Amino acid sequence: MANLETTYLGLKLKNPVVVSSSGLTNSVDKIKKLEEAGAGAVVLKSLFEEQINHEINHEIKTGHGFDYPEAVDYIRGYTRDHSVASYLQLIREAKAATGIPVIASINCFSADEWVNFAQEIQDAGADAIELNVFRVNTNKNSAAEDYEQLYFDIAEMVNEVITIPVSMKIGPYFSNLVKMVDRFSVSGVKGVVLFNRFYEPDIDIYTLQLKSAEVFSTPADIRQSLRWVAITSSKVKNIDIAASTGIHDGAAIVKQLLSGAQVAQVCSAVYKNGPTVITRMIDFIEKWMKEKNFSSIADFRGKMGYRSIKNPVMYERAQFMKYFSNFE
Repeated sequence: MANLETTYLGLKLKNPVVVSSSGLTNSVDKIKKLEEAGAGAVVLKSLFEEQINHEINHEIKTGHGFDYPEAVDYIRGYTRDHSVASYLQLIREAKAATGIPVIASINCFSADEWVNFAQEIQDAGADAIELNVFRVNTNKNSAAEDYEQLYFDIAEMVNEVITIPVSMKIGPYFSNLVKMVDRFSVSGVKGVVLFNRFYEPDIDIYTLQLKSAEVFSTPADIRQSLRWVAITSSKVKNIDIAASTGIHDGAAIVKQLLSGAQVAQVCSAVYKNGPTVITRMIDFIEKWMKEKNFSSIADFRGKMGYRSIKNPVMYERAQFMKYFSNFE
């Protein structure tokens, strides 16, 4: 039987299928079903800084008798403590009920006291922390360097207070993504997740209202992450790459491993097909490895990465020259 074991963030996983942060991982019962289906690890649903701030503001706006600053401070503290306490309990219960790595997730957009929750998360037993960072920069006068520095400030502050490994879940919107990943690698970050799937707006032209675009990914969405997993895994050492977005079957996981990923994070496929899709993914990987005579994932990881193929410029090509040159 093929050996599907891998490592990610220094953690030993029985296979490279990781269920990403979502509503799929917000309860112990759900996590146990994912483990039974074969998941190698889970990333818990994020503790959202933005959501907690929204709850605080709602309580203050709708409350009565909060004319005193002390009352407002109490509401802020209570709301934060309640949200964090519930999250810490989920970590403890998930660790007690399962035997797979449990990675906590913090969705934050500022380098302030929110990172201090990382210490509590570590104390609750989380095996690692995934920092989910993104801010829409609409200030035309701001410098790109200032925007990027936010990511490093958050990562450095978290690394100062914990010893468990930290990964950064980021989007593709950087002028030099390879440099960003390289800076993460020398700043104590142990892994990066490529890429985050963000909320995208859409417009209802009949009601003239903003609405959310499609939430779930499609198999075609793998193309962007595949390119950058292949490039960053070849050019940046001492950091683990987790592929994410557009991974809907075992073949997609094999592609990401071939490009150099340590693990693949799945989400939309599980929402659409249930936890048993994980079992089918694992079965496909095992069958494919047997057909190719690979006894372990290490035998083929990165085999199609940027530095491993004869013509790496294929990963750099941005235009459809080959396709459109055949048409007048």
